[in-house]
Amino acid sequence: MAIRTIVKVGDDVLTKKCRAVEKLDDRIFSLLDDMADTLYESGGVGLAAPQVGVLKRLSVIDVGDGLIELINPEIVKTEGNVRDLEGCLSLPNKWGYVDRPQKVVVHSLDRDGNLVEFEGEDLLARAFCHEIEHLDGILFSSHVDEFVDIDEERKK
Repeated sequence: MAIRTIVKVGDDVLTKKCRAVEKLDDRIFSLLDDMADTLYESGGVGLAAPQVGVLKRLSVIDVGDGLIELINPEIVKTEGNVRDLEGCLSLPNKWGYVDRPQKVVVHSLDRDGNLVEFEGEDLLARAFCHEIEHLDGILFSSHVDEFVDIDEERKK
């Protein structure tokens, strides 16, 4: 396991659509492990493979309830709408308000190749949407009308 460098905005890898994971093997498991280590080291809540320079449909998320690994994830249901502050490890110190579903259902594979379903609300739903958009080459900044000063927003 290793800490990988997080790709920053401006690198073309962040704007490309990722390829599906076709084979679950030690290389994929090692990448997932590295992504988890990188996520925890960064202090973020989610990290997608293109953020470490790999164009595979993989993501890891932990909003404080334990690590969730997503392999070839797909959002299958959304409900509600919430506007909240969002940031990204690939756009350091950039924050803006983004509308996201309040509830999300995601289908994904686990390490054994089994189809699993995750349901998320609030922050977890936001993280699912944010990370899965990374896999399609979409950055949260494309949803932001105006970036805000995070210190000023926290004072409100």
